[in-house]
Amino acid sequence: MAKVAVIGAGAWGTALALQALRAGGEVSLWAREPSRAQAMHALRENARHLPGAPLPHALSVTADARAALQGAGLAVLAVPTQHLGAVLDRLGPLPPSLVVAKGVESGTLRFPLEILAHARPDLHAAVLSGPNFAHEVAQGLPAAAVLAGTDPALREAAVDRLSSPTFRVYAGTDPLGVQVAGAAKNVAAIAAGAVMGAGLGENARAALVTRCLAEIARLVVALGGRADTVAGLSGLGDLMLTCAGAGSRNFSLGFALGRGEAAAEVLGGRQSVTEGVATAPALLARAARAGVELPVCAAVAAVLEGTLAVGEAVDRLMGRPARSE
Repeated sequence: MAKVAVIGAGAWGTALALQALRAGGEVSLWAREPSRAQAMHALRENARHLPGAPLPHALSVTADARAALQGAGLAVLAVPTQHLGAVLDRLGPLPPSLVVAKGVESGTLRFPLEILAHARPDLHAAVLSGPNFAHEVAQGLPAAAVLAGTDPALREAAVDRLSSPTFRVYAGTDPLGVQVAGAAKNVAAIAAGAVMGAGLGENARAALVTRCLAEIARLVVALGGRADTVAGLSGLGDLMLTCAGAGSRNFSLGFALGRGEAAAEVLGGRQSVTEGVATAPALLARAARAGVELPVCAAVAAVLEGTLAVGEAVDRLMGRPARSE
């Protein structure tokens, strides 16, 4: 089986490197900072982002991108959306690639595969998404994901290089829908966390998440994706996980906001990226281009920028004109 190079040694990149190794391949993991790569290589642990998950000696960890990519038949780009373009500028030639970031790039309003297509227009690429917490995938607990792309050969090869008895990967043909759902669910998770942090109850969270699902479906279809994608792993599945799981960075941020904490203070104490923060205004702008209204996303964006309190956001959403579902 051809080598897999994982670019990005955050929690998700490290977990996917372990999963690719579990699937039986040769795997290298690239960390941007040499000191981190050295520490991970020596300690056999990603102490900053995935503590407690041993890194087998078969997993190569390096800060040398050329060495990481040498001989690779597949690159897994596990870099946050807001940094993906800058990292691509640093990398040399890439093999067929799998993007695993979720979000919308600020300024350009591009989804991850669009960032990649702009930087490397001739590169074959696909996207992986689904209800996956990194620490559970690293442990080998049962999980599933969807791998979507327009190139059948790449889909088949990538599915083969990541699948194992505990990680079931489904092939998909709607990469746009998968990316929209993956970005929007992070914003929904902030909203769900705020509802729970404010003590508004399970009924409120269930209603909110359901309306978020409707928002996602409208946007997916308007941008050219398929509505049925939203009912799958990258839509409903990921929404369920991030809107209910305490391990979600976006949910925990929302929970803190609901309790009255300031976003800047919460984010200042974190080492990992909370994608929904940058995604909310960017997704809202991308939706506006398509003529799609996203009331929940708009409320989250306003709360994050400090122009709307959580209680006011709830009143605004609950006070919207009645309509048929």
